Amino acid sequence: MANSGLLDCIERYHAAAPLPDGRIETVGGLEVPVVGPAWPYPARPRPGGSPVTVDDVRAAIALQQSEGLPVALEWVWERSAGTAAAARGAGLTVEYLPLLVLDTAVELLLPSGVRLYLVGADDPQLPRYQRLVELAFATPGSEDAPATVEERVEAGPRTEVLRERIATGRTVMMVAVEDGEPVAVGSHHPLDVDGREVSEITGVATMPRLRGRGLGAGLTSALAEHARETADLVFLTAGDDDVARVYERVGFAWIGTTGVADLPGQASA
Repeated sequence: MANSGLLDCIERYHAAAPLPDGRIETVGGLEVPVVGPAWPYPARPRPGGSPVTVDDVRAAIALQQSEGLPVALEWVWERSAGTAAAARGAGLTVEYLPLLVLDTAVELLLPSGVRLYLVGADDPQLPRYQRLVELAFATPGSEDAPATVEERVEAGPRTEVLRERIATGRTVMMVAVEDGEPVAVGSHHPLDVDGREVSEITGVATMPRLRGRGLGAGLTSALAEHARETADLVFLTAGDDDVARVYERVGFAWIGTTGVADLPGQASA
């Protein structure tokens, strides 16, 4: 499938993903998912809609804030390049991230002694795995980062949503364990899009002190292999160009750019 068709499919995936969780409000050229704050979705340009304006973005921000949702906007740059200017005009910070699709899966083995497990909905350690993700994304470097995840982590509202998603097959989570400790985690999210399964890989995270051992690449390889057993299209957005090159080693191909925008200084959900 040409890149144009892949981008179409990815846009339809993003449009359909929030539907089971709430309603979609149309604000000019944007669609704003209004869902529970435990599992929010960003506003996105309406497929086939009018160009996104500054007023559209301001209205979307007001709606998200009134519903207690984080302010967030995402788009495929190749389909809606003008959205960046509208987001900046509304006071948002804009970032561009690599968008990749699985081309030919490459099996990368995890380091010796690391075991990989599928996470069940009733796994009592689920809050620890979520905490691992928080630590990884909050700690760009390894200096002064914790070596392990604390043993006792309280479950929150997002944990219960995640349990339900795992139980219904909307999220597949994998955890890498070494010496009884979780060291890396990641997920993919299968969804039927017009009769074909599509899945997005998200939240691949490694304990900061253990980076550079191939844990993230090996886990992504396993997630990609699991997803492609049933999915026709597997895709992800990389955190930066260096991470994208790691994913290319796993068999992903760089096909586009994801634009993301949020309020300056806003913490990620």
